[in-house]
Amino acid sequence: MMAILVGMMVIIGGITRLTGSGLSMAEWRPLIGTLPPLNNAEWMRVFELYKSTPEYQQLNFGMQMGAFKQIFFWEYFHRLWGRLLGLVYVLPLIYFFVQGRIPAGYRLPLIGLALAGGFQGVVGWWMVVSGLADEPTVSQYRLATHLSIALGIFTCLMWLAQSLSAGKSKFKFGVPAFVFALIFVTIIAGAFVAGMDAGLLYNHYPLMGDGFVPAEYGEKGLSDPFENPASAQFHHRWIALIATVGVIYLWRCALSAGVAVRRAYLMIVIVFGQFALGILTLINAAPVHLGAMHQTGALLLLATSLSVIHCLYRETA
Repeated sequence: MMAILVGMMVIIGGITRLTGSGLSMAEWRPLIGTLPPLNNAEWMRVFELYKSTPEYQQLNFGMQMGAFKQIFFWEYFHRLWGRLLGLVYVLPLIYFFVQGRIPAGYRLPLIGLALAGGFQGVVGWWMVVSGLADEPTVSQYRLATHLSIALGIFTCLMWLAQSLSAGKSKFKFGVPAFVFALIFVTIIAGAFVAGMDAGLLYNHYPLMGDGFVPAEYGEKGLSDPFENPASAQFHHRWIALIATVGVIYLWRCALSAGVAVRRAYLMIVIVFGQFALGILTLINAAPVHLGAMHQTGALLLLATSLSVIHCLYRETA
């Protein structure tokens, strides 16, 4: 249940990014910020705050209140969903903790996830602040950090849920774990693409211009993978292809072991669909609906691959 809610949080965050809504709330009020503006005076106050930001002054100058309310909605919804997640997780955790109903060995991981969720809220504001100073965009480094923590929480929730429902698995460093790491890194590489709007470049596949490697590749030296939009897109493309091959291998492992066969088939369908969806998103210059679908596919692939790995490790533990 919580993993699903966290996954929805990631998708809402992606839509917030795709709609250009992430910088619409220029203040962070963890408690009283739960309520949206309830009257015209409050709407004018938050709109005036937005007018002082680089995004309004450089990109959206002259925006009217109606348009502002549209972008405000997604950022407000994203923050509200985070607060609801905290309540849905922490209140039952306290109850089961007091009742002594948490199985042995799970207390510290569950408490750790609660702390990680709170820390994620702080990181989210740290990310937003980077777009309120000089440039009207958040730091791609902070965006990738924010997404990494979210995916880490999602992964831990999925693993704990399966351990509680189907029995513990002993994590091992091996090819299955490496494949999962490839999927994870592919998604984070996508965060750098999103953070630099690199999806608006080279909107064709498989070539990037006249060749497979963009002309701008390597222009920024050691920081090139993280600060050159063309390079970020190049890396996302090829890491995704390698990850797809890895998932095919993981699928074969599951079939050979006779473990989680249905989940393995579901995983292979998702990975091919996700690869095709990635190309479709690229050639259409990342519209909101395709971008949201692509991010949803990434989460589904992460979840199904983790489920297959959990079964493999449980059978061989």
